[in-house]
Amino acid sequence: MTTPYPPPPPHSPYPPQAAPAPKKRRWLVPSLIGGGIALVLCCGGAIAAGLAGGEPKTPGETNNAAAGAPPDRPAADGPKKYRIGQPVRGGDFEFVVRGHKCGIAEVGDSLLARKAQGTFCRTEITVKNVTKKAKFFHADSTVTAQDATGREFDADGEANIYGNKDGAGFLDEINPGNEVRAFVYFDVPSGTKLATITFDAGLFTVAEDAVVTL
Repeated sequence: MTTPYPPPPPHSPYPPQAAPAPKKRRWLVPSLIGGGIALVLCCGGAIAAGLAGGEPKTPGETNNAAAGAPPDRPAADGPKKYRIGQPVRGGDFEFVVRGHKCGIAEVGDSLLARKAQGTFCRTEITVKNVTKKAKFFHADSTVTAQDATGREFDADGEANIYGNKDGAGFLDEINPGNEVRAFVYFDVPSGTKLATITFDAGLFTVAEDAVVTL
């Protein structure tokens, strides 16, 4: 007896379905676009400034090279220089250097004298009170001298007393508009040449010191 073959499997009424496609990463494209925009906004200004010729400028600053303007230059004129015979303001007083002499070995007379350690340089000055009240002037604490190397010399108080009549320049009380004339002595090494005389404007003023070139 012949064994019958099994019947073929019945056909499915539904067509075969393909495997599901992988999901697309929808966040990738917007993220890349956003990053590119941020990069352009962040760096584009610096790149453009570099192409324009220089570093980015702060507000209010101009690029002289790009604008064709000359570069900034420091002021050519420095502080005004005063010389012998010219009045110069220093604090409460107006000073004038009338003359200057070095090579003096001794100041005074046969009874009272002051001998220099090196040699005396003598500066003749006029001091005028330009305020509205009486002021005291004392040469020892007001006047100094400097040489070309920057060394500074104080006035010699004892020589100032011996070298001036009636103690001129020593704690003079000067009324407004009045002036006194005095010699100021500096004891310096022999052969020293003084370059400037400086008048101290004082501790209680914002005025600048007055400098006279010899």
